[in-house]
Amino acid sequence: MKAAQFTRFAAPLEIVAIPPPSPPPAGVVIAVKAAGVCRSDWHAWQGHDPDIKSLPHVLGHEFSGTIAALGDGVTGWSIGDRVTAPFACGCGNCRQCNGGNTQVCPEQYQPGVTGPGAFAEFVAIPGAATNLIRLPEAVGFAAAASLGCRFATAYRALAHVDQAALKPGERVAVFGCGGVGLSAVMIAAALGAEVTAIDIRDSALESAMRLGASATRRFNDIGDLRADVTVDALGKTETCLAAINSLEPRGRHIQVGLMLGKDSNPQIPIGTIISKELKIIGSHGMGATAYPELLGRIADGLLAPEKLITNLISLEELPESLSQLGFFQTDPGLTVIDRFATA
Repeated sequence: MKAAQFTRFAAPLEIVAIPPPSPPPAGVVIAVKAAGVCRSDWHAWQGHDPDIKSLPHVLGHEFSGTIAALGDGVTGWSIGDRVTAPFACGCGNCRQCNGGNTQVCPEQYQPGVTGPGAFAEFVAIPGAATNLIRLPEAVGFAAAASLGCRFATAYRALAHVDQAALKPGERVAVFGCGGVGLSAVMIAAALGAEVTAIDIRDSALESAMRLGASATRRFNDIGDLRADVTVDALGKTETCLAAINSLEPRGRHIQVGLMLGKDSNPQIPIGTIISKELKIIGSHGMGATAYPELLGRIADGLLAPEKLITNLISLEELPESLSQLGFFQTDPGLTVIDRFATA
């Protein structure tokens, strides 16, 4: 099969021919029809993710496709079924998985990180009973590929009762309007919230308005912004602290953006958190059991993740596209691979 592979961190990706994967016991092999290109892939490529243990490596953690092969013991699934899977796949046996929270499974498997990913014609996924998600016919492959990391993460962060539990009429402020931030804008607006989008790029703020934001502000001029729920979708100390300090009493801050490098241990205003009774909530993906609700809202037309997609590329175009994620991006939309070479 054809795959985009790198042999050294930060070295150019190469399109190579490698053997296709075999289905793991109780797992499947998926013929990839679409794969999202995420900044998390860029970080992994640069060597910022310690969970990548060996090289060469194939990235890609957002994907959709059809089942190409079944492992021993798989039931309830057939060759050709349209599927996707979360970027954090659970083991299916631990306390967190048994509680439906596979996204925080201590033994989680992440395609493209802990194993070969979906920047290839085929990808193997373990634990079909735990991790596979059946796609409605009304949800296209490109839209489904955009769910795995950014959109699903934003949806659970805002909609679920154990996260923000967003209510109609509440004020939401989204800091950082890249892929996950724009997803949060669309989702919050669809749930009836009044959304303010914050970024430094005019193009990002224009996209946020198009996707349902009620207002926009530039980060260096947020003024007296007040919100019931804040989302830091960027993962910088400055945006995290600004978001927390913008909350009304008993507000909820959702930290979605990964805090890496010098931003990994920010000094949060604990005095303010106590005096205002604020809630600080981390949000890391979404387990497979929560997808039917999200997919139903997409199929019904309430949510339209395909509106976030601004670039459809081939696998051969991926190396250049991924390298561009290391630079300041004027285009805040999502890039999805929808054309894969035939071996």
